Amino acid sequence: MYSEKVMDHFEHPRNVGEIENASGVGTVGNAKCGDIMRIYLDIDENQIIRDVKFKTFGCGAAVATSSMATELVKGKNIQEAMQITNKAVMEALDGLPPVKVHCSLLAEEAIHAALWDYAEKHGIKIEGLTKPKSDIHEGEEEEEEEY
Repeated sequence: MYSEKVMDHFEHPRNVGEIENASGVGTVGNAKCGDIMRIYLDIDENQIIRDVKFKTFGCGAAVATSSMATELVKGKNIQEAMQITNKAVMEALDGLPPVKVHCSLLAEEAIHAALWDYAEKHGIKIEGLTKPKSDIHEGEEEEEEEY
């Protein structure tokens, strides 16, 4: 069901923890499944992501996508980090089961939320960045459950 890379990032997640006095912190969640992801960025004066950490409450796929997302943004400038999509996270993990694709979207949104926090703290605008939602399903029509 899960690729070897997903299992590796779940069993041995990279960059777990917090960054004190982080340049930007982004927290997003998915009310439908209960996953919550927080990403911490340490961005230097040249807008390079020096360090990145995460804390995730969720399933194995949520932990794996958080771990991979942090690996993908580390060392990148903020514009390069903006280009990291949920598809890139999934590809780097050699795919996810269809029911777990939302985990990769959470990782992308957490990066964007942390970049938004950084931009707000520094009074800058990051091209292409929009205000993050706290829940990745915010703004969607509520699905009716059938009984």
